[in-house]
Amino acid sequence: MLGASPDLRAQIESTPDLQPRNGVRQSPIAGAVLANADVDHILGLLLLRELQPLRLYATNSIRRVLCEDNTMFRMLQRSDHQATWSDFTPDTTFSLSTPSGEDAGLHCRAVSLGAHFPAYVAPGRQNDLAFSEASLGLYIESSSGKRLAFMPAVPQVDDAILGEFDRADVLLFDGTFWSDDELIHVQGSGQTARQMGHIPVSSPDGSLRRLAGLRRPRKIYLHIHNTNPMLNQAGPEYRQVRDAGWEIAEDGWQFDL
Repeated sequence: MLGASPDLRAQIESTPDLQPRNGVRQSPIAGAVLANADVDHILGLLLLRELQPLRLYATNSIRRVLCEDNTMFRMLQRSDHQATWSDFTPDTTFSLSTPSGEDAGLHCRAVSLGAHFPAYVAPGRQNDLAFSEASLGLYIESSSGKRLAFMPAVPQVDDAILGEFDRADVLLFDGTFWSDDELIHVQGSGQTARQMGHIPVSSPDGSLRRLAGLRRPRKIYLHIHNTNPMLNQAGPEYRQVRDAGWEIAEDGWQFDL
């Protein structure tokens, strides 16, 4: 898995491939790669605490936030070999393996996208961590050579990352907010999208325009906040996204690499 969201139980119940095959405590889920320590990215790990062996990949900073600062995550390590943590650093390629060490036939490379740790991480702790490890994008490559780019939180798009995207076959990209002041407009206060580490979809320098030149990948927005008007299929924002060649992710979609 790429992250483990709080609705993981619902995902398992609706997806036969994720359901137990040999007894109620067996799971085909071998592990997860963590792109950040946001609650909506890691809370589902606590649903995988039934002594099932897992291999969890994370940067040193993300692992320390979870294992050293949040005692609840000790539920993943109540017995030997319940959870095997594997540290990685940005810009290095590593193989994904099962808990027993069997090669899963997938390679992963993480890239640093931002220095934004979750708000629950105390400022003193943040100063003790590597900010380049706070928020990551992940490139997954299969043995067939197909590549998937998973970018759940992107603060900005530069020319280098554009080149990377055009070498992917599938791009799953941050569609959290339509506009920079979306939450302020809805709530009357709060942070902008960029302050929270998300490039908005619209605006002259938003993702819709910055990524307009991509030709190779299948382009899909995900991680969409419920205030984002492009979720309304009868609205002009939805039509603008679709006319630009983008899709909006839905639960249950599958991609074969």
